[in-house]
Amino acid sequence: MWWWTIDRWMLGVTALLMAIGVALSFASSPAAAMRMNIGDPFHFAVRQCVFGAGAAVMLIGVSMLEVRTIRRSAFAIWLAAIAMMIVLPLIGHNAKGATRWLELGGFTLQPSEFMKPALVILVAWMFAEGQKGQGVPGVSIAFGLYLVSVALLLIQPDVGQTVLITIAFGAAFWMAGVPISWVMLLGGTALAGLSSTYFLFPHVASRVNRFLSPDKADTHQVDRAAEAINAGGFLGRGPGEGVMKRHVPDLHTDFIYSVGAEEYGLVFSLLLIGLFSLLVVRGLYRAMKLNDPFEQVAAAGLFVLVGQQAFINVAVNLNMIPTKGMTLPFISYGGSSMLAMGLTLGMALALTRRRPGAYTPGDGLSKSGAFA
Repeated sequence: MWWWTIDRWMLGVTALLMAIGVALSFASSPAAAMRMNIGDPFHFAVRQCVFGAGAAVMLIGVSMLEVRTIRRSAFAIWLAAIAMMIVLPLIGHNAKGATRWLELGGFTLQPSEFMKPALVILVAWMFAEGQKGQGVPGVSIAFGLYLVSVALLLIQPDVGQTVLITIAFGAAFWMAGVPISWVMLLGGTALAGLSSTYFLFPHVASRVNRFLSPDKADTHQVDRAAEAINAGGFLGRGPGEGVMKRHVPDLHTDFIYSVGAEEYGLVFSLLLIGLFSLLVVRGLYRAMKLNDPFEQVAAAGLFVLVGQQAFINVAVNLNMIPTKGMTLPFISYGGSSMLAMGLTLGMALALTRRRPGAYTPGDGLSKSGAFA
């Protein structure tokens, strides 16, 4: 049965993160609704509950799939997401200088969110096929998939997501066992490409300049987020007692971490970081114990994707890196982000499930969904 094959620790941590996301949405929704002149103060909180329920259903449903079905589904999802990203410049919704969304009725869909996990699965598949030595140019196909995805992201433009999938692709590339010289070449190329975005995209240059010279630019949002975090102290102001959140424009999305830090303090902040760390480290441990090269690289790449996105969001809130417009997985408000994270973790949990031959007997993972 599914319950006895799934990693129940990772499932529990994910459920807890979703619950925290809903709780923080109720804390941030009134201030966000007031700023946007929305009559219902809990507009965003109610929608977050709906998105969370949808993500939970998707996560559980996808985690029940077989490995072959995961591969096929990833290919279909990637094709659909790429097709939508191609038409974005023509019919997409523009916000804050970027065209990343499609408006479907009352829902705004961001195709790139679903493209990310599908791409990780596909490149892991191609790397594994290339290693079999049967004439399949797996590495070349993987790079082709990556370059198509990056090109469409930069057209939007979305440099943050480009950085994220580049890191996940690099991690999969390294875990596939390629020569270290290739990894270093990819890293150098990626670094050069990232540096070039400073000169190619004005909004990137503006964000970097604000980060490097905060005294010479408008850093209102980051400053207010920092004040909210500092105001929380060790134990926070208390549930619903946050004040600075009223002055953080994107408090319910990119800066939800600062809302939690103000109301629940440093203890909560460390707990949240600890939950993400537990999820990623445990996921990587299980991935590395898998016998099949594809399953190993794909699962590890998905956990790297989740962990890196969480790291970037928290680092932005702490003013450690320039702003990226990156959501905090399962915590930030957003339908596309929440549903895509349900898909990502569902795939990762499906790949790390206990199955005949998946793990080596005697490693503590072959007989139980939890550590022996």
